[in-house]
Amino acid sequence: MSHVPSPTTRRQRLGILAICCMSLVIVGLDNTIVNVALPSIRRDLHTSVSGLQWTIDAYTLVLASLVMLGGSTGDRFGRRRTFQTGLLLFTLGSLLCSLAPNLDILVACRMLQAVGGSMLNPVAMSIITNVFDDPRERAQAIGVWGGVVGISLAAGPIVGGALVSSIGWRSIFWINIPVGIAGFVLAARFVPESRAAHARRFDPVGQASLIALFASVTYTIIEAPTAGWGSTKILTSMIIAVGALASVLYFEPRSAEPLIDLRFFRSAPFSGASIIALGAFGALGGFLFLNTLYLQDARHLSPLHAGLDVLPMALPTLVLAPVSGRIVGSRGARIPLVFGGVMVLAGSLMLTRMSDTTSFTWLFFAYLCFGSGFGAVNPPITNAAVSGMPRSQAGVAAGVASTSRQIGSSLGVAVVGALATSAERGPLHLGLAAATHPGWWVVAGCGAVMLVLAFVTTSGWALGTARRAADRLVVGPRAEVAAEATLARSGGALPGSVPTH
Repeated sequence: MSHVPSPTTRRQRLGILAICCMSLVIVGLDNTIVNVALPSIRRDLHTSVSGLQWTIDAYTLVLASLVMLGGSTGDRFGRRRTFQTGLLLFTLGSLLCSLAPNLDILVACRMLQAVGGSMLNPVAMSIITNVFDDPRERAQAIGVWGGVVGISLAAGPIVGGALVSSIGWRSIFWINIPVGIAGFVLAARFVPESRAAHARRFDPVGQASLIALFASVTYTIIEAPTAGWGSTKILTSMIIAVGALASVLYFEPRSAEPLIDLRFFRSAPFSGASIIALGAFGALGGFLFLNTLYLQDARHLSPLHAGLDVLPMALPTLVLAPVSGRIVGSRGARIPLVFGGVMVLAGSLMLTRMSDTTSFTWLFFAYLCFGSGFGAVNPPITNAAVSGMPRSQAGVAAGVASTSRQIGSSLGVAVVGALATSAERGPLHLGLAAATHPGWWVVAGCGAVMLVLAFVTTSGWALGTARRAADRLVVGPRAEVAAEATLARSGGALPGSVPTH
């Protein structure tokens, strides 16, 4: 691979930032854009609701399982090389998704996309942190990065709706191909290679245990309504989940450099932030999944019209995320966390009254509340996770918070989809709109948990537990370097900065 000199001018650094943001656009779009296409995929591939759940969760599960491994791979073998490999795999996966003749192949190709995606955003953040060595420039670059997250979320429903309505659902994967190819070429031309001074060791037992745990829990939730909770495959899946959890609890404390240091969970802010991340992204995953089915299957809107109707949720996320980040930096995390919990709870409670004839004015304000809450609560999550922790451990804490986001999204889709399937196929044979009600109550429950933890995780007692947890962590010079690298590759942020995703 050709040698690329380190950037010496601001223009060169901004060019590298633009290249890195290209990866964020395609990975961010892929989440919301696929949701818009779900009803079309269901009709074309003749699949069930559980099949649609796997279309989403196969991607988020693999991403959650491998995101920290992707970052450490870049630290060890070269960030540019890993970034380009991720672009190649994501682009290839997108092409194969567009050609998938059935659901099984589509799900497998979505998993290939996710393997590539796990090498993109965390490694791109590492590249940005390495290139922008001036703290002020770095903060500005991270702000741009965070803005692109909001843009991709807002653009996904519109772009996806337009493509599905005019060309078909397969076209939503075509958009990734030219962007991926351009990113690969530009990275080779302009991005310098870099590695961490000390890359964290690979933890095969921890990695395998987490994959088994995440996959078995999600499989159980999605498939149990159809197969039955007492069926052999569901019981087997639950046994695997228990065994994987036992493996994590036994082996991780005994590992020299564990994938997840369980001592962190003695910190109330860290534990609370992980649960808030699960709740916030579980609520978002459930929201997108249920609304897509409701607007297109129950209200019979076109994909484009359905995408436009979700804008009242997406636009506040774009606007409030940077505002929330600034409040976190100046006044702490409690205000945006409380506001976010209240608004997610209010919007979700409004949607529990959803019917086939619900006015679009009612939906508009429900979506507006939900989007405002999510936009406010997302940035403080990483800040809450690292509050009171030593800077040397902040990177690992931020990485776990990032993983919690992806797991929350997977579980949100799994749980609300399973509840909707049970309600629709159960003895009452509810219509689709009414069948979504149990799922909306779960989403409201996520908002309530977020609200309670907003007070708990920012209390003096909580910060005291964080200090005591920090005192128990043995930190040496090598760990300091390793954690700083993990902070960059996880896309995390230290107190006072703007968290990114």
